[in-house]
Amino acid sequence: MQPGTPPTVSPFLRTAAAYAWRLLAVGLLVYSLFAVLGRFHEIGVAVFLGLVITALLRPVADLVARLLPRPLAVALTLIGSIVLVLGVLALVGEAVVGERTTLVREFRVGVGRIEDWLERPPFRLDPDTLSGVQSRIGEYLSSHRSALLSTAVSGAGHVAAVLATLALGLFSSVFFIHSGDRHWSWFQEQLPRSVRGRVGIGGRAAWRTFTGYTHGIVLVAGTNAVLVGIALWALGVPLAVPLALLEFFAAFVPLIGSPIALAIAAVVALASKGPLVAGIVIALIVIIGQIEGHLLHPLVMSWAVRLHPLVVAISVVAGSIAAGVVGAVVAVPLVSVVWAVRTALRDART
Repeated sequence: MQPGTPPTVSPFLRTAAAYAWRLLAVGLLVYSLFAVLGRFHEIGVAVFLGLVITALLRPVADLVARLLPRPLAVALTLIGSIVLVLGVLALVGEAVVGERTTLVREFRVGVGRIEDWLERPPFRLDPDTLSGVQSRIGEYLSSHRSALLSTAVSGAGHVAAVLATLALGLFSSVFFIHSGDRHWSWFQEQLPRSVRGRVGIGGRAAWRTFTGYTHGIVLVAGTNAVLVGIALWALGVPLAVPLALLEFFAAFVPLIGSPIALAIAAVVALASKGPLVAGIVIALIVIIGQIEGHLLHPLVMSWAVRLHPLVVAISVVAGSIAAGVVGAVVAVPLVSVVWAVRTALRDART
């Protein structure tokens, strides 16, 4: 190299540097977006809930709107759905109240049965150890009564926040169902003409994927809940209906939600019916997991979401780390929507 001449940079290093600063800019933008969403996560959850309600009830409202005016059709659809949900919750509450006396007796017997089982081979636990654990739990509850009471009071504040989020989500769904198309058209008109076409393509792909995922996950969750409810009822496990409802909601967290719900059912079966029935429930966890992973998800979700199971697992874990249970629920549809938009825009350029 001649003196005074600037050093040459290899094309590979120049390309890598160009990609590096762009990746840093994108990473900063994503971090800022998540920071804002984390600061106002209740609003984000409410809007997400409103979109879920819209994806589920918009087809019903469109069908009713063929016979009635649009506002009346939306009102009837939402009120009917609320009445249905409250009816299911009332059914669950009635089942719990009706089985309360039997449950208390069975659980007392079941706890004694578990203690006897742990005292026999292969565990051979000392009976004094088990009684000591119970006494320590009682002492802990007595000595930390004030802390537990303050936690319960703060929990009441969280309940109020949850109810406010649900109310905002329901309120948002009213407008999304009634005139979501007009809202989207207005949003597109605020953008420069040069990007309206691409935004329209990406928006249609995002909504198509989101509605497909929502319909699919509700169908998978409902199927799991029916299978679990029938199996628990046939085995004589108490609280079959509430446990089936728990399975329905847990199925919204892919891969890990359903096993956790069935593990709770196995504990209930162990305390009420003994190790044999609990073992059958554990076998049920494996069977339903195979049905969900190899039959329901490929058949129901393949036309809406095309993600590798490893991507789904990483998304669920990352979402749970970032935002707890809410992040685990939102992660997979969010990744699916982003991938669908990317694919639609790529195909539009070719």
